[in-house]
Amino acid sequence: MKNCLIILFIVFCTLSHPSFAEQVPVLKGEVSVVPQSFFGIWRVVSKRVETDSPAKFKEMGLDLWNLSRTNNVITLCNPFNGAKAEITVKRADAKYVEFIKSGKYDKKILNDKVELYIDGDTFQGYDYLVLETYVDGKLTKVETAKYSLRGEKISGQISE
Repeated sequence: MKNCLIILFIVFCTLSHPSFAEQVPVLKGEVSVVPQSFFGIWRVVSKRVETDSPAKFKEMGLDLWNLSRTNNVITLCNPFNGAKAEITVKRADAKYVEFIKSGKYDKKILNDKVELYIDGDTFQGYDYLVLETYVDGKLTKVETAKYSLRGEKISGQISE
């Protein structure tokens, strides 16, 4: 027991010595483990909850989302409309995923923030949309919408 304390003391002194600390790089970052159940093909029903631009954002929608990963890149494809985007996962755990994506359309940029609560082969959540319009490089209009989402997995690994 006494030998273990002496060894721990020596290790602590060595690691805390300034010359050693300068040589050890400090890693910083955020690690989110995306659940395997997130990946696959989902049938997604969206319903507009609120908006400041009802003429711009449709009331309801039905889409297919194909969520896949290649190395560290997660992609969302929609075979209905041909859209494809890389997504950035902001938070994730076994039953929750929050991601963002952004796309340019002419002089507009559409930003999405999606929150999903996964329960087996279904999910529920929200999609927060911000559509920015630019004229001559200057932001001239911002339109927003919030949708409730319900998804049902139709292909891929089904979690239990």
